[in-house]
Amino acid sequence: MSNQPNNPQAANDHEQAPEQKPIQSRTALLGIAVVVVLTVLLAVFGALHRSHADTVLAQRTIDLAAPTVIVAPAKPGAPVDSFVLPGNVSAYTDSPIYARTSGYLTRWYFDIGARVKKGALLAEISTPEVDQQLAQAESELTTAQANANNARIQAERYTGLVKSDAVSRQDTDTFVNQAAATAGAVRSAQANVERLRQLQSFQKVFAPFDGVITARTVDTGQLIDPGAGKELFHLQAIQTLRVYANLPQSYSQTIKRGSKIDLTFDEHPGKTYQGTLERTSDAIDPVSRTLLVEIDVNNRANDLMPGSLAQVHFKTPPRGQSLVVPTSALIFRKEGLRVGTVVNGNIAHLVPVVIGEDDGATVQIITGLGPADQVIQDPPDSIIEGEKVFVGKPVGQANGGGK
Repeated sequence: MSNQPNNPQAANDHEQAPEQKPIQSRTALLGIAVVVVLTVLLAVFGALHRSHADTVLAQRTIDLAAPTVIVAPAKPGAPVDSFVLPGNVSAYTDSPIYARTSGYLTRWYFDIGARVKKGALLAEISTPEVDQQLAQAESELTTAQANANNARIQAERYTGLVKSDAVSRQDTDTFVNQAAATAGAVRSAQANVERLRQLQSFQKVFAPFDGVITARTVDTGQLIDPGAGKELFHLQAIQTLRVYANLPQSYSQTIKRGSKIDLTFDEHPGKTYQGTLERTSDAIDPVSRTLLVEIDVNNRANDLMPGSLAQVHFKTPPRGQSLVVPTSALIFRKEGLRVGTVVNGNIAHLVPVVIGEDDGATVQIITGLGPADQVIQDPPDSIIEGEKVFVGKPVGQANGGGK
């Protein structure tokens, strides 16, 4: 019996099967590789797309964060030959009055608004302790004087007797030294009496100069302590007033001592007062870059009051044409006054400026700006140097109403 298969076709299939299995495996692996590559490509593409979107979003955020500003060139103004600065008015002499002795206030004679002469009695203080101390000191002085007189007599007597050897030299020296010591005690007692008399004299409080009482902080019966802890009165000399103003550094060389300066006050509309520039600090303040000047004004008519605000009108040689900007364009910083401009199309630049006339709506710029500078009309408070800004159109142009 033969072991050969009866079906020749089955034998051929059996021989070809081992060759088909590697081909199928390679096909499967190739498909998997293609899927992996496509997945990686899709992931990379997605990451690149998200990165680009994030970059665009960040740039868009930065662009939207830039403040929108309106710019316009400064308008030309008239040549500057004068300018106005605020001035603080103060009394020529301003003094708080304190007590020099302790006790109780028995009476006061002047209230606020009273005009007093130098030496006028303002108040009286009862000082019973000082009075008793003075009486004791005077008694001690009397005793010291008696002891000193007795010692002096003994010293003179022994000095005369020692010449005839009636007394010893040692006893004589003792009495002479005792006379000197008691004389020193007398001088000490006299000084103590004078001190207490001075304290007793402070029972009466007198005006140190002509002026007006602007404050009274005590009343009858109050306990008074000596020193600067409790002010009794406040006295100001107002016959002549001092007006202080801070002059910009650029004008510090244009004013002279003795110059006549015009002053105006809101409470006296239409009236001009004239003062004299008496002195300056002769030093520029490094913080504000200004020169402190003092102007004295006659106030014999009692029209003006210390503590008020004056408008000081300075006259200077013409400095050429100025530029005018709205007051809303001014930026007040601790470094000084600034005006915002736009450079390179969209970059904020803060320019230090010196101002002249200010009429409330507009202000003259003396130095700092040029005619071609693009001035930010109403800058935001948060604007900083070098910040990127977006330059918008004025409202009229934006609506199509401008030309």
